[in-house]
Amino acid sequence: MKIFSVNNGLRALFYTVVLAALPISSLARAHASPGSVAYFQQIVSGTVSDASGPLPGTAIMVKGTNRSTISDVDGKFAIAVASGEVLVFSFTGFKTVEVVVGMQSTVEVLLIEDSTQLEELTINAGYYSVKQKESTGSISRVTAKDIQNQPVTNVLSAVQGRMAGVNITQSTGLPGGGFDIRIRGQNSLRPDGNDPLYIIDGVPYASQSMGSGYTTTVFPTGANPLNSISPEAIESIEVLKDADATAIYGSRGANGVVLITTKKGKAGKTSVEVAASTAFGTVTKFLDMMDTRQYLAMRKQAFHNDGVTQYPANAYDVNGTWDQNRYTDWQKELTGRTAEIHNLRGSISGGSEQTRFSVGGNYSSQTTVFPGNFKYNKGGGNFNLSHTSANGRFSLNFSGTYTVQDNTLPANDLTIVSRTLAPNAPALYNEDGSLNWENSTWVNPLAQLEALYKAKTTNLISNLTLSYRPAKGLEVKTSLGYTTTQSEETRINPSSVYNPAFNLGPAYSALFENTLARRSWIAEPQVAYTLNIGEGVLSSLAGLSFQNLTTNQLTQYGSGFTSNNLIYNLAAATSQQVVLDQETQYRYMAVFGRLNYNFRKRYILNLTARRDGSSRFGPGKQFANFGAVGAAWLFSRETFFMENNWLSFGKLRASYGSAGSDQIGDYQFLDTYSNSGVAYQGIIGLQPSRLYNPDFSWEVNKKLEAALELGFFNDRVNLSAGWYRNRSSNQLVGIPMPATTGFATLQANLAATVENTGWEFTLNTQNSRSKNFSWETAFNITLPKTRVLEFPNLDSSSYQNQYRIGQPLAISLVYQYTGIDPQTGLYQFADINGDGAITNPADRQKVVSLDPKFYGGLQNNLRYKNWSLNFLFQFTKQKRQAFTMGNAGTMVNQPSALTDSWSAPGDNAGYQIYTTGLNTAAVQSQYLYDSSDKAIVDGSFIRLKNIQVGYELPLQDTLNCKIYFQGQNLLTFTPYSYGDPEFSLLGYLPPLKVYSFGVQFNF
Repeated sequence: MKIFSVNNGLRALFYTVVLAALPISSLARAHASPGSVAYFQQIVSGTVSDASGPLPGTAIMVKGTNRSTISDVDGKFAIAVASGEVLVFSFTGFKTVEVVVGMQSTVEVLLIEDSTQLEELTINAGYYSVKQKESTGSISRVTAKDIQNQPVTNVLSAVQGRMAGVNITQSTGLPGGGFDIRIRGQNSLRPDGNDPLYIIDGVPYASQSMGSGYTTTVFPTGANPLNSISPEAIESIEVLKDADATAIYGSRGANGVVLITTKKGKAGKTSVEVAASTAFGTVTKFLDMMDTRQYLAMRKQAFHNDGVTQYPANAYDVNGTWDQNRYTDWQKELTGRTAEIHNLRGSISGGSEQTRFSVGGNYSSQTTVFPGNFKYNKGGGNFNLSHTSANGRFSLNFSGTYTVQDNTLPANDLTIVSRTLAPNAPALYNEDGSLNWENSTWVNPLAQLEALYKAKTTNLISNLTLSYRPAKGLEVKTSLGYTTTQSEETRINPSSVYNPAFNLGPAYSALFENTLARRSWIAEPQVAYTLNIGEGVLSSLAGLSFQNLTTNQLTQYGSGFTSNNLIYNLAAATSQQVVLDQETQYRYMAVFGRLNYNFRKRYILNLTARRDGSSRFGPGKQFANFGAVGAAWLFSRETFFMENNWLSFGKLRASYGSAGSDQIGDYQFLDTYSNSGVAYQGIIGLQPSRLYNPDFSWEVNKKLEAALELGFFNDRVNLSAGWYRNRSSNQLVGIPMPATTGFATLQANLAATVENTGWEFTLNTQNSRSKNFSWETAFNITLPKTRVLEFPNLDSSSYQNQYRIGQPLAISLVYQYTGIDPQTGLYQFADINGDGAITNPADRQKVVSLDPKFYGGLQNNLRYKNWSLNFLFQFTKQKRQAFTMGNAGTMVNQPSALTDSWSAPGDNAGYQIYTTGLNTAAVQSQYLYDSSDKAIVDGSFIRLKNIQVGYELPLQDTLNCKIYFQGQNLLTFTPYSYGDPEFSLLGYLPPLKVYSFGVQFNF
């Protein structure tokens, strides 16, 4: 491969200067030699231009020869050509034009931009659109082509592993659960202060959980509102990452921006699409737990180690009360069912060049892997109508989505029970089919299925955009959006969850109820103007943003019902309590602007600015300014690069700017009072709950980035490499207060700085493309690094055992494990403090990072005639917490690896002495072990995240039919032996392995 160097550059520059200085006659002679065809040639001159004017740097060559030249700064050229030869005009991003030369001496050529080339894709940057090749910011994109290949119900699941710098983790395998998304790392010290801004068809969408801690106990992070967005309705997802792309969103773009665009109609004949699929989901991996023989041996050895010669009466597993030969694999019994997933969708779209429409609907249902009839139902529709006047001046776009969700789940996840229950525990049912309580010797886990969680949610997102172009280059636009979300959640705990022998009737039943309503509107008038200045184009944008978000939430509790049949009627409860009744209002306004100058289609400068106002801060602190500058140089369009035949595109870009954050909740700066819950003389009083802080203000995230983008061999190979650095300061946190003040924390800005740096690499290749076979590959990898850069007085603060200067935010301060004492059989740890007491927190100083070292994905799309194959491998290098359940030897099952346990002096075992809990030294060392570096293990993995195999049936031209198989999480390669390595929340159901079969019709 030819590499451009300084010498090559000077040589090219010299050649260009000499070429420009030569007269036309000399130029003709330069291409001729005695005895060659040039003897019969004539000089053909002309101008090459595009829609905006002359196009300098166009490559012109005589087809089948080595004669070539390039157009000058005015688009002019001259070349020697013989009659009948063909001139080929080519320029990156434009369609190649061939002209047969006759007897004419001049040729005027107009090049048309080629939107099919990869770099010519137009990407959504939110308030404006930009061609990918001319973008000065970092924007990643996933389209419907990739989304529809996945059997998923949440839009974030469709993005996993497909974008550099975007790390997404699923928080539960249950339907309706949430996802954690981090765009270029964690910026805020508060875990809930790192969510990106979601924009759906131009409308901001609140992503905070809709649930209450009283009701959504089955989900580790609450119900996720993004489940309301059906993946089938999405046309594309763009993620804005750097300052240039996000600063125009000001405070809302500090953690990145996720732009979701729904499908729109296209001009042409009316098309109908109908698709249906059925899927089956199972747990990806079970833990290797002890069987009955191993478990009983552990228990008996534990009693022996503790000096207990007669088993206690409550040791049902070993004293003969329970069958010593029974074995139940509780993981398969409680979480081993097959979840059924059914999807049905349809859409109609079409229209003319002036008026286009799209209407779609979808329905899906999903059961769980738990015993029982639990189901998640979701249905909805989406529509879009766009119109452009005959003169092209007025345009209208109206879109909306409406979704209804109905979710019924057990109130508690059975995963932790399935891993800890003794393998010889009693059978679940009696012979008559009733629940078996085995003479009150155990708690039947199926009784917990009587406690139910139910959620009904409706969601509407609508947007109207009106645009008018009164003059050339001038556009006036208004975007109006409205969203509403209604959620009703209940969690019941009926008396039927208790052993009937206890004779606990409906008076011991309880109901938790949470209702939430969010209503939001936004209005954004804008004006855009484009003007040709000199050899460049100046684009400007200015606008205002007004947003109002109102949230009403009511959480209630009732207990003591006369009948379990009345448990959903709060009025039937003998005891009632209002836990929370509040209305909050968030008001936001901003003025924003953008200036973009594109000089000669090579040098691009982009300036963005925004002034934000938020109701979440006090007087004098409500407004802040943010902005960014971005620049790009398309060096492949320079004349000294046009003659090469291997580099088709090259761009250097860089950006710097700031964005803020007000993700702290409403009214945090005010003195507030809340319900005390305590009655005095029949009256419930108030108690102060928050202190006033007038200095409470914005977080600030300053972002710096530099990147190189390259295209090779007519863009068949595209490479991008970028480096970024984000520094987030003025942290919005709760500063702990002494208990004597009566307040746990004071909301304030902490003078700490968090830095995120990293490298992002993407590679896209078209390995083969022909009529019958094509093969494309996409690869991305991110090497992130997060560290606490500054933290004044950290050693004397309440965060001293949570963070370290120079270390990531996601760290674990652990004891240093040194092995097992062969004489006592106890775990040993380093006495860093040197005081002989390793329980001292000063010994818990070893830092272990839980941040990923790198992550990414490898995707391949293959097509052979009517067959298609698409698959994605996701990978991560990381550490994870090992699964531990306290002391081995108690009445709790353990991983089978713990059979390698110390039993006698001199043993060289992997785990310490068994104990039933009577050996206090062993109990203490187990606690230290769980908090040591030994309990942090390699959680790296490579996973076949998604695969689709499809076949298009050769039917009539007006009807297309495709049958397909899809899979999710099918294969995982990992050294992690404690369950699912992607999933970090022990005790909750991990993401499922899904097999899907479907059919799709288009006509």
